Amino acid sequence: MRVEIWSDIACPWCYIGKARFEKGLAAFAHRDDVEVVHRSFELDPARAQHDTAPVVEMLAKKYGRTREEAQAMEEHVASNARSEGLEYRTEGRDHGNTFDIHRLLHLAKARGRQDGLLTLAYRANFAEERSVFAPEVLVSLAVEAGLDEPEVRRVLEDGTAYAADVRADEREAAELGATGVPFFVFDRTYGVSGGQPAELFTQALDQAWQGRKVTAVGAQTADACDADGACEVPAAAAEG
Repeated sequence: MRVEIWSDIACPWCYIGKARFEKGLAAFAHRDDVEVVHRSFELDPARAQHDTAPVVEMLAKKYGRTREEAQAMEEHVASNARSEGLEYRTEGRDHGNTFDIHRLLHLAKARGRQDGLLTLAYRANFAEERSVFAPEVLVSLAVEAGLDEPEVRRVLEDGTAYAADVRADEREAAELGATGVPFFVFDRTYGVSGGQPAELFTQALDQAWQGRKVTAVGAQTADACDADGACEVPAAAAEG
């Protein structure tokens, strides 16, 4: 059985959702028969390459909030991440264009290293003092994931390398009706949107395994980041 996950490195709910999905998968009886494929979805494709801004500053501008309110939004997401055993920095992170990261993830997929690179990129972006928007950091992460450094540098220098793969993923997401991420598709029969609890992912795996045709779950209520780059935060948390 194949599970396809559309996500973006800049999306905190994708970071959290990956951890929750993996917990749900671990509880699934047929987990060894599941192939997981990560697909591309850019939250801020219009942002110029190498144009970065502090995350808190970006949130304040996007939501029309004060810096203190934007910081409270980050703290809310951090609380969810830490409840899953994930580290999450609420200060010093930046936000930018993720196209090059997605291109490298497609290279990693071709070399059987995709999940490893994705995990490292999430950790660098949300937990460490490393900017995934810096080319040398991307090279370091890719090499750490087991990719060949000269090949990684060639891909980064050639802006067309794996670009078509990224665009194909994004078109397919639109065709499937995905308006935000993370977005999970189980054997093309069952869709789950947002960073749902681990138990729901186990249920989705069970239902997909049984071949049941069901409607998407959680599309309106789960924590997610939408196609405009907005990450939902409950009003109480946003108000701090």
